[in-house]
Amino acid sequence: MSCYQNRVTGLAAEAGFFMLLSLPPLLLGLAGTIGYLKGAIGQDNIDALKQDIIDGSGNVLSQKSVDQVIVPLVNDVFSSGRADIISVGFLIALWSGSRALNVYVDTITIMYGLDGKRGIVRTRLLSFTLYVVGLLLGMFLIPLLLAGPELVVKAFPHFAGTVHILYWPVLVILSVCFLTTLYHVSVPVRTPWREDIPGALVALLLCILGSFLLRVYLATTVDGPSVYGSLAAPVAVLVWMYFAAMAILIGAAINAAIDQVWPSHETAQARAEAEKERAAAEIAHALEAVRRAGRHRGFPEDWDPEASHMDTVDLITPLVTDGLDTPGEGIDTDTGEPPAEFPERWANHAQPRARRPDARNGTHRLDSGSPPVQLPSGQTPPGLSLDEQLWPPVRPGSPPPDDHVRRESR
Repeated sequence: MSCYQNRVTGLAAEAGFFMLLSLPPLLLGLAGTIGYLKGAIGQDNIDALKQDIIDGSGNVLSQKSVDQVIVPLVNDVFSSGRADIISVGFLIALWSGSRALNVYVDTITIMYGLDGKRGIVRTRLLSFTLYVVGLLLGMFLIPLLLAGPELVVKAFPHFAGTVHILYWPVLVILSVCFLTTLYHVSVPVRTPWREDIPGALVALLLCILGSFLLRVYLATTVDGPSVYGSLAAPVAVLVWMYFAAMAILIGAAINAAIDQVWPSHETAQARAEAEKERAAAEIAHALEAVRRAGRHRGFPEDWDPEASHMDTVDLITPLVTDGLDTPGEGIDTDTGEPPAEFPERWANHAQPRARRPDARNGTHRLDSGSPPVQLPSGQTPPGLSLDEQLWPPVRPGSPPPDDHVRRESR
């Protein structure tokens, strides 16, 4: 349910797209640095890399395009370092890659119910830092994943047996540590690091399962001529990144669900503070609605509803009955129906708002220092939103709806 409410599938597609978008400029920036590293890399390795790029371009472009565009460009870039290509390529890669990480950070924060706890600037800086750290780790992990233990055996031939035994366990542990760190730093408050391990394990298992299924699908459907033509490889990479992003977000949803059932002290306190801030904002919004209603009924500009303790519903009801309520907001006063935008999301799954203890006996306090206000029959306490006060529609003098009726109508 948490995955559905937080749009995990759509956000995974967004993260996968931006991650794929960061690859071409990143590779272009890396190619621009090769001209400065001739002595370290060696001319033979550079020539082999140039030939691989040209051969790969021939699978996507026509031979004429390869001869007229790709070959001169590769020779120019590899012959001498290109500072302009390096700067532009890395800037675009950092923007798009950090944008993908920003999707993870924002979504994880919302899953924990702590949206708004961290500012936009801090979120972007955190996403940028995570992307840079991910690039540095990827420089070591990705070659190990692609080449397997043979690459390590070539570097350490005397420890071949130990490498074959420890290779995959160490790689799994490093991957779990990276995912756990991503979940840990994405939460705006500091929580125990071990509490993020379950989601990391689930995410890693789902990522491995998705990679296996995608490999089987590609092996059975792309054997021979493909309907995608030259786009088969980019489409396969995009689908794999989509599966990986979905696995990461599902793991985060599992951690958030566990924290909802067994919350840590830090997250429980942070959620309580966020709930207080939201309640204060709702009360301020309700008071502003009362002030507008008072001005509509001829009250002075400096009139203070808190000081006068007037009935909120008594002031707001004429606005709705006179047709002054904004169309499309709150409820439809003609039909008594809830708003039509995303009805399946809030009508079926939205949690009922907490009521103050004084609401059941017909009294309500705007703050701790004001006396209780006795409400007439059929009216609801002030301080609630317009949707809560007017749903189901209440007319002055009518009996208040029972609790079970209100729950069914919602």
